[in-house]
Amino acid sequence: MPSVTLTGVGRRFGALTAVDSVDLAVESAEFVTLLGPSGCGKTTTLRMVAGLERNDTGSIAIGGRVVSDAGADLFVPPDQRKLGMVFQSYAIWPHMTVFDNVAYPLSVRHVAKPEIRQRVMTALKLVEMEAYAERPAPALSGGQQQRVAIARALVFEPEVLLLDEPLSNLDARLRAQMGEEFRALQRRLKITTLYVTHDQEEAMALSDRVVVMDKGRALQVGAPEEVYRRPASRTVAAFFSTPNFIEATVTACRANGRDHLLTIAGGGTQGDCRAGEAFRAGEPVLVMIRPEDVTLGTTGQLSWAGNVIDVIFRGPRRTLAVEAQGRRFTVECSATRAAAVGDAVTLSVDADNAWALRP
Repeated sequence: MPSVTLTGVGRRFGALTAVDSVDLAVESAEFVTLLGPSGCGKTTTLRMVAGLERNDTGSIAIGGRVVSDAGADLFVPPDQRKLGMVFQSYAIWPHMTVFDNVAYPLSVRHVAKPEIRQRVMTALKLVEMEAYAERPAPALSGGQQQRVAIARALVFEPEVLLLDEPLSNLDARLRAQMGEEFRALQRRLKITTLYVTHDQEEAMALSDRVVVMDKGRALQVGAPEEVYRRPASRTVAAFFSTPNFIEATVTACRANGRDHLLTIAGGGTQGDCRAGEAFRAGEPVLVMIRPEDVTLGTTGQLSWAGNVIDVIFRGPRRTLAVEAQGRRFTVECSATRAAAVGDAVTLSVDADNAWALRP
């Protein structure tokens, strides 16, 4: 049974539709991330699951129990949903110690003091903060505050954990470290997790599945690599890195396992690419090519001759801008690959790394 189920869930603020008919089933122990740009509806969706916003349409169930149904005028308050939530700001109270911050959800539920101590120390141990129990909250670093916020969300043993951009206030190195630590903790506890972020790399690194959202709608749901390699639309494709897009026309199509293999012509080249659906000969397609899938100096299914017009050194890799047959390509290659502005190069892409979409 799914731990969290959203069926036709929507939310309006006046004339603005913030969330539009979202359907989602999060399985027990699964880590699912709502991903999208600012204003896409991901935080509003999370807040409706938490009960901090009331959905105007559809229904929400947690652990098989309906907690909100707009059609039936049913709404279960947040404190009765058995959810833990971590906010972007952490919401750590500065006048309390670490222990008192974590104990707060139990204190307001009138849990006995001996049980509070045992559960708080267990939660702090999970996030490796038990040694800081009596420390004043303002004395903590950003990463330590985040750990305390997670401990507080876990202390009353929720069925589902909700997190709203919990790493966004940390620097890049600490964000990566805390993300890895949290994912390991989530797997160990096997707690169902619904996570919100606008960071594509964070979402792909942490999630079992990703929900790509835009303008209030869920555009695609799938495993991170599936969504990255097999996007359902140009909007989904463009949200991850800076793909190259080539306009072409289908000359042939044949089934190839779960995909279809297209032969295309146009965009200065001709050859094969993959698609998730059948196309008819003569139909236009938009072919997506990721910058890291472009090979320099070899011949693949699709190829172009061009010249390097810009080179950016990024430590472990170089980003090249290449002008080829009137088109600009972005190419990611190893930093050990020498390249200079003005170099003549051949770009090529294997059929497996070229993905066709409807324009």
